[in-house]
Amino acid sequence: MTPTNSLTRWILIGLVAGLATGWAINVSVPADQAKQVAEYLSIVTDVFLRLIKMIIAPLVLATLTVGIAHMGSGGAVGRTFVRTLAWFIAASVFSLGLGILMVNLLAPGVGVGLALPAVDSASGVATKAFNLKDFIGHIFPKSIIEAMATNEVLQIVIFSLFAGVALIQMGDKAKVINDGLDAIMHMMLVITGYVMKVAPFAVFAAIASSIAVEGLGILLTFGKFVGGFYLALAVLWLFLLGAGAFVLGFGEVRRLIPEIREPFLITFATASSEAAYPKLLASLERYGVPGRIASFVLPLGYSFNLDGSMMYCAFASIFIAQAYGIDLSLGQEIAMLGLLMITSKGIAGVPRASLVVIAATLPYFNIPEAGLLLILAVDHFLDMGRSATNVIGNAVATAVIAKWDAGTTDSAPPAA
Repeated sequence: MTPTNSLTRWILIGLVAGLATGWAINVSVPADQAKQVAEYLSIVTDVFLRLIKMIIAPLVLATLTVGIAHMGSGGAVGRTFVRTLAWFIAASVFSLGLGILMVNLLAPGVGVGLALPAVDSASGVATKAFNLKDFIGHIFPKSIIEAMATNEVLQIVIFSLFAGVALIQMGDKAKVINDGLDAIMHMMLVITGYVMKVAPFAVFAAIASSIAVEGLGILLTFGKFVGGFYLALAVLWLFLLGAGAFVLGFGEVRRLIPEIREPFLITFATASSEAAYPKLLASLERYGVPGRIASFVLPLGYSFNLDGSMMYCAFASIFIAQAYGIDLSLGQEIAMLGLLMITSKGIAGVPRASLVVIAATLPYFNIPEAGLLLILAVDHFLDMGRSATNVIGNAVATAVIAKWDAGTTDSAPPAA
């Protein structure tokens, strides 16, 4: 059995064991004690996520800067950026539109049968109206050291774009810097291998701690909402993989799916896209995506191509409106799509960012913000699905951009 298959097997074992352990704790000990046990279990998950965050900043900086430097010209960087942005925008619009369509068809909030929070109840989620000035200002780092210390991926991407283009202009003088960054990149990938050995334990702890507190019953109580959202995600998966097959070919997509299986499972179990970033980068390069493309597209995707999260923002916002009996017109839903298209681009790296976006969106359509209290209980289980969907979307996008780039540069397409 290969190391990749072995890790996948242990992650699945950790997931199943976590479900069983969490359920056993939930039904056998009092609620306050279950919560205390869950807090101890969460230490393992927190350590794993901290180790992952330790890797991300230097890995993004090194891989993206070297990737751009190896493109050879500013024109190549510009072409790749335009293609990447075009794909991201198309995927974002479809994800939001599909979320709105599915929630209207399934109507999970109609007759939900839950006690509705008072409209003036506090949700506990920090909100802030979207401000274009602050958003644009936040993109550009005041200091690359500060950006790396706080894991501001988008700011690291901006610095790396400047650094990569500068290295292109430096010519032979840049060789020592390129070699150094390349060595850093490989060092971080070796460290990633060490960190991934903790993944099955982190998966076990994350699932067990959630089930220990909430119990399996919470999934039944919100079954229509949870089931409807996962059905919508399944449709989105089919679209993303179908769009990939249209560009890459059906055979290539069939080859891509096994390669991204581990990053998908890690993200699903930990409800963190960041947890899978190093593994996803390595998986895409193993699939055949050139390192310069993977290291360029993937960090941008983590900031701008959050397909699952965007679908959830639309789905959950209209679910809350349905629960309160608020009918939104077609014009209002189109306006919501446009608003979410903008606001969702400014929340990469924010914990439970989708909740923040939803909380900021509801007041624009006179939907009680207190409705967030309806979904907080199951948000973790939904976060698992939407984060894993982000991994699929970014994997397909990166493979597609690589194919388009190969067509431009007359280089060989991804191959086994």
